[in-house]
Amino acid sequence: MLYSLKIDKQAGYIYQQIYQHIKQDILSNHLQAHEKLRSKRKLAEQLEISVNSVTSAYEQLVAEGYIYTKEKQGYYVEEIVSFADAATEAEGLPSDLVEQRNEEQGVLSFSHMTADVQFFPMNEWLKAQRQAIAEKKSDLASPAHFQGPYVVRQTIAALIKESRAVDCEPEQIVIGPGTQMLIRELTDMLEADTVFGMERPGYHRIYEMLKGEFTVQAIDLDEDGINVQNINEDVNYLFVTPSHQFPTGVIMPISRRIELLNWSIQSPLHYIIEDDYDSEFKYETDNIPSLQSLDHHQKVIYVGSFSKTLFPGLRISYMVLPPALLRKYRAHHYNRMQDSNLISLYTLHYFIKSGAYAKHLKRMNNYYEKKRQVLVQHLKNTFAQRITVKDIPAGLHFLAAFTSPYSYEQIRQRAYQEKLEIYPITRFLLNQQIENNKTDWIQLVIGFANIEIEDIPEAVVRLYHVVCGFRDDGKP
Repeated sequence: MLYSLKIDKQAGYIYQQIYQHIKQDILSNHLQAHEKLRSKRKLAEQLEISVNSVTSAYEQLVAEGYIYTKEKQGYYVEEIVSFADAATEAEGLPSDLVEQRNEEQGVLSFSHMTADVQFFPMNEWLKAQRQAIAEKKSDLASPAHFQGPYVVRQTIAALIKESRAVDCEPEQIVIGPGTQMLIRELTDMLEADTVFGMERPGYHRIYEMLKGEFTVQAIDLDEDGINVQNINEDVNYLFVTPSHQFPTGVIMPISRRIELLNWSIQSPLHYIIEDDYDSEFKYETDNIPSLQSLDHHQKVIYVGSFSKTLFPGLRISYMVLPPALLRKYRAHHYNRMQDSNLISLYTLHYFIKSGAYAKHLKRMNNYYEKKRQVLVQHLKNTFAQRITVKDIPAGLHFLAAFTSPYSYEQIRQRAYQEKLEIYPITRFLLNQQIENNKTDWIQLVIGFANIEIEDIPEAVVRLYHVVCGFRDDGKP
C-alpha cells in the first residue's frame, strides 16, 4: 500500500504525512501484521524526499508501537489488537456541556468577585518576578514544601501580623490556590459526622462544597452578625466573616466576637474558621483587628487571600492553623504537592519585601473609597426613596435594598437585557427560598471594584431600568 502514498510538500511536515499514512494503513488492516515495510532508502527514492524524513516517520511509528525493527533486516508491521467497535464514530460534546461564552460588548458589572487592575504596578511586579527567577533558580528546580516555601510563609506571617494583628509562626501557614481549596484540605481530615455552622446569607460556594459531605446549619444573622444563641449544640466548626460579613457587610462588634470565642472553648471539638477575604479595605477609620488576634486558646483558623488586593487570577490564598490542627494536617497531607505557582509565590515575597505591596494597597484604598462614595451618591440621587443602602465603609461591595414591582427572576432577566451584571441576595441565602421569588424589597449585592468611575452614571441608570422600569419619558 505504500505505493499509493503521495506527498504534498505544501501540506505540512513530510515525515508527519508518511507517519499518518502508514498508521492509517495499519489500523485499517491494509498493512498486515509482520508485513515488511519498504526500506528507508527505497521509500525516499519513490517519494523523491530525503531519507531523514522517512527515518523520522519510522522512528515515531516504532515509538508508538505500530511497527518494529529486526536488526539488519528492516521494519515490520506490529501485530495490533483490532478495535472492537472500529465502525463507531466518536460522539461530539453533548450540547448541555457546551460552554456559553458571553462576549457581548458594553456590559457593565456590579460584581463583588473582581478587582480593579488598571492601577496595578505591573512594572514593580515584573521587577519582583525577575528577582525571584534570578535568586531562586535552585528552589524553582524542585518541588516546594507542601505548605509553601518557608521564606514566603515567613513574609506572609510578618505581613498579617502587622496589618491584621494575626499571631502565628510561619510553620502554621498553609498556602494554596484559593480559599475553597484550603477549606477542602481542612475538611479532608475531618470525621464525616462533623457539623458546620454558616452565616445566612453567606458564602454559597463554601456552603455547597460542605453540604455534599457534612451536615451544615445555616444560621440567620442579626444587626451584629452571627448570634451564638442561634448555634445548635452539635455544631463543631463555625465559618464566619467577622471583619466584613459576606454579603451584608456587617462588621462584628467586640462583644459578639468575645461571645464567639467563648463558644469555641466550650468543647475541644469547637473551632472557628475566620474568612478575612477583603479585610484590607477599610475606609474612614483604621482596620478592625482579626478575630484570631483575640484568640488565647488557639481555636481560630484564619483564612486570607491576595485575590482582592492584587488580582483574582493570581490564585494565592493562605490558612493559619492552630498547632493541634497543624499537627493533624501534616500527618494527613504530608504527601501533598504545593499547588500554587512557585514563581508567583516568590514574586509575591519580593513584591511585599520591596514595599510595593503596601504602597499599592494604600493607593487602592484611597481609590476604592472614592469610587464607593461616588457610586453610593449616584444611587441615592437616582433612586431617592426607592433605595436603602447599607453603607458600611469597608470592603469592595455593599448591600442595597430597592422597592420594585418585579420578582428576582424578572430582575435577572431584565439585567441581562440591559447588559448589566448583578448579584441578587437570593444567590446567598443558602438553603432558604423566597416564596414566589417576590418580596417587598429587592436586595442586591453591589460590587464596585470592576466598574470605572466614569461608567457609574450609566450603570446606575441601567440599574434603575432593571429594578424600577422606565418613566413615561423613558428616563429614570
